Amino acid sequence: MRKLIIAAFAIVSFATAQKANAQTKMVGGAAMYPTKNIVENAVNSKDHTTLVAAVKAAGLVETLESVGPFTVFAPTNEAFDKLPAGTVDNLVKPENKAVLTKVLTYHVVAGRLSATDLWDKVKAGNGKAELTTVQGGKLWVMAKGKKLYLVDEKGGESWITIADVNQSNGVIHVVNTVLMPN
Repeated sequence: MRKLIIAAFAIVSFATAQKANAQTKMVGGAAMYPTKNIVENAVNSKDHTTLVAAVKAAGLVETLESVGPFTVFAPTNEAFDKLPAGTVDNLVKPENKAVLTKVLTYHVVAGRLSATDLWDKVKAGNGKAELTTVQGGKLWVMAKGKKLYLVDEKGGESWITIADVNQSNGVIHVVNTVLMPN
């Protein structure tokens, strides 16, 4: 009987580990564990070093480590590189903290919105869904083929390149362009 209980426990433990591993995604060469929070995972992604530095400069680390849940549209380093030369260096200066915070919080929506949730909103909105960011601005989600993209208040487009990177306090969708509020 004891061997049977141990074997059953091992099977359940293995199944639980497989389920957790199935949800773990690779971003920027690092595993993003659904048991870790947004900041704990983001600091390990080599594709998000600029974003992490900006989050630190804006003083948003504690917020993104909190319970949430949050949906974060996380621009890559390449996304930041598309901005005019000197923009990032200027934004991370202490005197520009308010502007940096506005830009970063424009990439965050309250709640946990999976790609399926975003698709459902787009379908319900006849091809377009409006999201309100924690910054207070609007983002629009649309689809082309099998891909979702975002349109910011200035008309800029950003594609979701990696969806559903689950976190303990939300979900990250990696995007290829920095979104800009009005």
